[in-house]
Amino acid sequence: MNKPLSICVLRLSAIGDVCHTLAVIQAIQKHYPDCKISWIIGKTESQLMQHVPNVTLIPFDKKQGWKGIFSLWKQLRDQQFDVLLNMQTALRASVLSLGIKAHKKFGFNKDRAREAQGFFTNFKVKMTASPHVLDGQMMFAEAIGVTNLIPTWDLNIQQADLEFSSQFIKSNTKNILIAPCSSKKEKDWSASNYGQIAQFLIEKGVNVIIAGSPSSYELQTATKIHELAPNSLNLAGKTNLQQLAALISQVDLVISSDSGPAHIATTQNTPVLGLYAIHNPKRTGPYNSLDNVVSVYDEAILESYGKTWQELPWATKAKGKDLMARISIAEVKQKLSVILEI
Repeated sequence: MNKPLSICVLRLSAIGDVCHTLAVIQAIQKHYPDCKISWIIGKTESQLMQHVPNVTLIPFDKKQGWKGIFSLWKQLRDQQFDVLLNMQTALRASVLSLGIKAHKKFGFNKDRAREAQGFFTNFKVKMTASPHVLDGQMMFAEAIGVTNLIPTWDLNIQQADLEFSSQFIKSNTKNILIAPCSSKKEKDWSASNYGQIAQFLIEKGVNVIIAGSPSSYELQTATKIHELAPNSLNLAGKTNLQQLAALISQVDLVISSDSGPAHIATTQNTPVLGLYAIHNPKRTGPYNSLDNVVSVYDEAILESYGKTWQELPWATKAKGKDLMARISIAEVKQKLSVILEI
């Protein structure tokens, strides 16, 4: 296709997904350095991406409903883009796209498009053999002519945030961050299990940091972990997203389930020990740390459907109660021993 001069990227949420989107945008920037890129992004997610170089962020607050949609359309009414990359399959995003003027509107292929996204786009990206969400998003870069699809990230973390987070790092030992909460409780390992892992690490001389948002659930979870491992450092509710990213950039390992912090860690080249049961780690796992995953997903899928995940639709979730409880403390300790050589 002809060299695009202006691109609108539509990906609102969540934190992990916009980390993937960042890699796509920066691959496009390397190939088309003069192209102007605007990114319609969720209000919360924009806080993480606020310092990304040479991208115009257009925050959208989905809580405003139709008022927010009409406001966005008004904001964009005088803008014409060469290309719209609609990388969010939710119907809300497709409705939003109706008010975005672009010659070419790209969406997912039929295997990954959901909620009738195909009716709102006039070009479809190719299917990728890789099941990972990031590789699927990267097909949008490929569709507009980008040839180097190896993901890299630059959040442009500010020095002030690095200095703030450095006060929690111990230079004479390993530093591990536990991010115990994801967007859905069913994906989370128990606070009791995390507490036992935290205490295990502390007894090995590791500096353990607990992170989380100011939500009551995350604060309560972090408090329970800290009670079981009182020599850990509980920072839940005490960092913003930029400070959290800076902190993650300075630790040796992040332990988490399928969460935003796990994917922020990928952007910082920080290894992740991921815990999975509900979702396929080959689809949503920490992109550069898939060998570090402890997962019971394969067996849970076989129990749920009597088939392997390869025989089922791409985004199939495992069914069952308390699936994360099947991940044993012993398995996690063993994986930690290998990763950290302790």
